[in-house]
Amino acid sequence: MNPSPTGSDAQALIARLDWANSPLGAASNWPQSLRTAVDIVIHSPMPMLLLWGPQLTQIYNDGFALLAGSKHPHAFGQPTHQVWPELQDFTDPIYSAVLQGQVRTYSEQRFSLQRNGVDSDFWLDLTYSPIRDENAEVAGILVTAIETNERRRIALELEQRSAASLKAQQETEERLQLALAATDAVGTWDWDISEDRFIADAHFAQLHGIDPAMAGQLPISDYLHGVHPEDRAMITRSIKHCITHGTEYAEEYRLLQPDGQLRWVFARGRCYKDHHGRPIRFLGAALDLTERKNTEQALRQSQTELQLIINAMPILISYVDREERFRLNNAAYLDWYGLTPQELYGRTILEVLGDEAYALRAEHIAQALSGKPCCFSINTPHRDGSIRHALMNYLPRHGANGAVNGFYIFVIDETERKQTEEALRNLNETLEERVAARTQQLAESNQRLQNEMFERERAEDALRHAQKMEAVGQLTGGIAHDFNNMLTGIIGSLDLMQRYIAEGRTEEIGRFTEAAVSSANRAAALTHRLLAFSRRQSLDRKPLNANDLIHSLEDLLRRTKGDHIELLLQLTEDVWPVSTDVSQLENALLNLVINARDAMPDGGELRIETANVYLDSSDINTLEPVKAGDYLMIAVTDNGTGMTPKVLAKAFDPFFTTKPIGQGTGLGLSMIYGFAQQSGGHVSLFSLPGQGTSVRLYLPRLQAMEQEDVLKPVISEAPPAIAGETVVLVEDDPAVRMLVLNLLKELGYHAYEADDAKSALPLLESGMRVDLLVTDVGLPGMNGRQLAEIARQHRPELKVLFMTGYAQMAAERQGFLEEGMDMVAKPFSIDLLAHKIRTMIGQAG
Repeated sequence: MNPSPTGSDAQALIARLDWANSPLGAASNWPQSLRTAVDIVIHSPMPMLLLWGPQLTQIYNDGFALLAGSKHPHAFGQPTHQVWPELQDFTDPIYSAVLQGQVRTYSEQRFSLQRNGVDSDFWLDLTYSPIRDENAEVAGILVTAIETNERRRIALELEQRSAASLKAQQETEERLQLALAATDAVGTWDWDISEDRFIADAHFAQLHGIDPAMAGQLPISDYLHGVHPEDRAMITRSIKHCITHGTEYAEEYRLLQPDGQLRWVFARGRCYKDHHGRPIRFLGAALDLTERKNTEQALRQSQTELQLIINAMPILISYVDREERFRLNNAAYLDWYGLTPQELYGRTILEVLGDEAYALRAEHIAQALSGKPCCFSINTPHRDGSIRHALMNYLPRHGANGAVNGFYIFVIDETERKQTEEALRNLNETLEERVAARTQQLAESNQRLQNEMFERERAEDALRHAQKMEAVGQLTGGIAHDFNNMLTGIIGSLDLMQRYIAEGRTEEIGRFTEAAVSSANRAAALTHRLLAFSRRQSLDRKPLNANDLIHSLEDLLRRTKGDHIELLLQLTEDVWPVSTDVSQLENALLNLVINARDAMPDGGELRIETANVYLDSSDINTLEPVKAGDYLMIAVTDNGTGMTPKVLAKAFDPFFTTKPIGQGTGLGLSMIYGFAQQSGGHVSLFSLPGQGTSVRLYLPRLQAMEQEDVLKPVISEAPPAIAGETVVLVEDDPAVRMLVLNLLKELGYHAYEADDAKSALPLLESGMRVDLLVTDVGLPGMNGRQLAEIARQHRPELKVLFMTGYAQMAAERQGFLEEGMDMVAKPFSIDLLAHKIRTMIGQAG
């Protein structure tokens, strides 16, 4: 209970009275429900009376004190039946009903009270409402009283003087408006129902978005526009019900302010009727609850966060009040006793532990409630039936007035530590005698544990191993078969070349050179296909029009398919552009055409089509999740032999092929799958035996980018250097460094070599001319990318060509390279490297 800045007589009485000798007890021990109810009564602008406890002790505000007359102030804090014995016949049945949870309302009740030594008659509208405590039990009664003498007199005057002049009516309305405006703590209103004129004070009008200057001229519908749309129908129904049945109007609702903010309002009122029963006036007041609502929300949030924190802690945490009742418990505490929060909340320590366990703690409980922290060890039962050794801490909790209102309980389960200490003592006492036996036991336990771990791991891996074995065997067998053939060609050719050179037969080594180069290129191509499958190939993405690419490949595709197969192109106009590697897409299309051709040995129809499509996860069946969006679809469809479900399930597996040995690597579809995934797209495969196969490649749409001409021919002749051009070469592999250095010198470049970044830095930081830095990425110590960063601090415009054998690095080139940088993936041909070097230095010129 926080007093207002100006204070009140009722607040002064609460602070002055000796509540310890009252039925309610000391104020510091009042429950939160009583504190909240008193706070509402004291700060209410309407006359309110709170009756609390078995004797219905009275606490009221200044407004009600005026109604109490000569009984104030000695009535404050006294049982109601002692103060108002003359009203007992009227109030007893009311109190009995309200204490059972019912609400009672009475309109224009007549009472005779003594004011200033004179008996006076006055009229009241009364509402009796139940107030519940923390256990949801009715603990008190809230009485709201509105004096209606003036209203009754005005109503009689209006009825008796229906022909009175307009001036008299205006004076009456002005007096009423002044009376309503006098209570500036709340918003008040008077609704003239017959004329639908809603008279409100400035505060009420502002809360509902009405200009105060128009507060007495507008219908009620204008005020309802300020109510939150979700609450408007509820307010309308409540007003109609109040008018129809004569019940009290009491609602909480939200107001939507012009600036978008929400405010909470509590409104209470009543409809008044003439002697014919016709509704004429609807009066009431509204209280702004916004700050209280925000405070309640913040409190609920804090309580939730506190509960989450203490639930995460491994120790038992609880809080009990002065009555030794549990009010806060974390999950570990509830688990210890096997109780739910509802089962433990509100129960006393004695009820939970029983007499015997409570007696062992009674001294410490009394000490904590006296304000002294205490710590002690105790053996206590667990819900599983075992006896646990616990270290307990009781920490007193002090209220705002310094009095102890309860204590916190912190419990640490020390059972395992005690057991370990006891075992250690026993071991020390018989160490010499037991060391051998214990060693044997540990060895046996260790062996059993290892056996159990092995069996568990073997059981966990068995399913995954069984699922992978076929694919792994197929993958390794295919790699070994193909690489052994290629290595045989390379090693055999090099061996024969050495022998022929030793014999002086150099003119005959040409065919062996070609054989070695051919086998090495096939090995590089196999590596490329494996990288495509694993999505680690290097993609040089550029904007592309798929229709242009297909038209450029049309002659090659027609020669590849053979004369016995008809090729049909169904290409959508205004096809969406994509960003992809043109050579990889060409290779994918060629592979699909070859597969389609092989599936139609007796001829058939091969159809290539493009389309703009929108995909989500429900549109296609793919191995990977589909990101919803726009895609370009390229489909290659045949009406050949098709695939069985068993073959279809393995179609994307590496080295899986249904073709005879020597006619297929089994990497075609797996490479296309990897390329599509690395490009951000998808592949779907549909096939039926005897009807044909359709492979659809989906590439993400490229939004609003100018397309480049990516269908440029490759120049085959290596361009030479221009006089004076200088290249710094950094490569840790001697063989690669020797080859690149020889190439640079043959092309006429001034070349400087280094085997690591540390050796290269003096060259790059010197004043000599450097047109290009050619460096391996994976250098020992400082890597090539770091070397390029340092070199560009001295030479900001330095061009850098990276060489890398790391598949992951080559695949992520878009995020790795900056302006003036390029990359070539190993293995590479000498001509390709020469073109890269010439192109980059030419860009510098």
